[in-house]
Amino acid sequence: MTSQIPRRIVILGGGTAGWMLAASLTRAFKPQYATVRLIESGDISIVGVGESTLPQVRDFNEFLGLDEAEFMRETNATFKLAIEFRDWAREGDCYFHPFGVHGHAIQGIPFLHCWLRAKAHGHHFNIDDFSYPSVASREQKFEFPSKDMSSIRSTYSYAYHFDAYLYAAYLRRWSEKRGLKRTEGTVVDVNLRAEDGFIQSLTLASGEVIEGDLFIDCSGFRGVLINQALKMEWEDWQTWLPCDRAWALSNDLDADSTATTRCTAREAGWQWRIPLQKRIGAGYVFSSRFTTEERAREVLLGNLDGPAQGEPRLIRFQSGRRKKSWHKNCIALGLASGFLEPLESTSIYMSQIAVNFLMSLFPGQPINPVLAEEYNRLVDIEYTRVRDFLILHYHASGNRDGELWRHVQTMQLPDSLLDKLEIFKRRGHIHRYRDGLFSPASWTAIYTGQRISPGGYDPQADNIDFDNMLKTMMELRERIAANVATMPNHAEFVRGYCAAPASGAPHGSVHV
Repeated sequence: MTSQIPRRIVILGGGTAGWMLAASLTRAFKPQYATVRLIESGDISIVGVGESTLPQVRDFNEFLGLDEAEFMRETNATFKLAIEFRDWAREGDCYFHPFGVHGHAIQGIPFLHCWLRAKAHGHHFNIDDFSYPSVASREQKFEFPSKDMSSIRSTYSYAYHFDAYLYAAYLRRWSEKRGLKRTEGTVVDVNLRAEDGFIQSLTLASGEVIEGDLFIDCSGFRGVLINQALKMEWEDWQTWLPCDRAWALSNDLDADSTATTRCTAREAGWQWRIPLQKRIGAGYVFSSRFTTEERAREVLLGNLDGPAQGEPRLIRFQSGRRKKSWHKNCIALGLASGFLEPLESTSIYMSQIAVNFLMSLFPGQPINPVLAEEYNRLVDIEYTRVRDFLILHYHASGNRDGELWRHVQTMQLPDSLLDKLEIFKRRGHIHRYRDGLFSPASWTAIYTGQRISPGGYDPQADNIDFDNMLKTMMELRERIAANVATMPNHAEFVRGYCAAPASGAPHGSVHV
């Protein structure tokens, strides 16, 4: 790019998505290349979907150069090693989706196929026993992974549970210290250029007119720019993901300080439990087609781990996404771009990966449509892969009873998921993506945890001496158990590393 005129970037909306983008742009671009202005209204309540995160958020924090212990103190954060699923395939079932692998290859054969071979011969091992983070989660232990890649203590990663409202506020302070201009106000008019329909400026209630070259819509479900002004269509995915409501609240801490997010299947959806340092985030995601709001509220309040902190708040949503997230000179981020229920803690990740795509495809003037096409292609892949992964949880719900569960067990699957499921059922094959979020280890966790059994295993596994294979597996299980036994308790580790200040946290928002 030859022009020395700074690109004027206008972000509409704060929240987690808006402030993650603002911080990234502030970190990446010098003022002579790009100026960033963020507009947000204090009158609009924040729905901070994404209190529970994935390990990729650590990459984002490291890019900014954040101090981990400080960030965790400021956001009431704890560590996270896995997602724990209860009662999904059958009442009483429990399994983990860990941030790490299950076992290791034996004589070049993937561990899953060794496990399947053992199972076929009557050895019904719990596959979670071969996952270091799963065992640590079960025992409520935590420590940082070893940097020695030959150590069994290096076979996992970690993420965080944090207060999304406090995280956005933390990023705001970080960005404003580095020169970002924030304007508090409400947009009353979006002014389009007559010749091409691009956004020219925004008019605030104060009368101020803010011009820009690139506009980022972080205005949440309303989509003030991408939806209301540019009329970009919404692709509805409620056929496959019928949950459209959530009751959310906080409750007092209990004795369990786990490094896991807990997702428990309920009669018309599922309930989450997210342990922070000072409270537990709780809520119930449900489908209004299969229960009433009153009944769902009753189910949530009847299944809390401690006394509720205030009344639950109802959140309405619709699973799906914009057919284009980048249209003309507007890019939708966060809830303005799409929504997938937080069953796999992907909400903040979807904002983060969109920020990454934008940073790598950042446009000059005029905007090259090829960049927009590539951005939309990459976002499509991410949304579709996450969508299919979430659908799998519902569809593979075994013998759970109830109208919702009968619907998802018998519904027609999207072809992109149906193909993967059929291949796994035939011989345990899991496709490895070049792009997209979930690795074979993640698919293994859901397939095995929800009792999807393939008809066979890789016949090359039969080349391994069976007794030696079993011996290797049992030795691995014992090594994991022995190492986890020496780990610190999760709550003690958090208190020693990043104890949050004693003052109460502001809560003007609901965090899912």
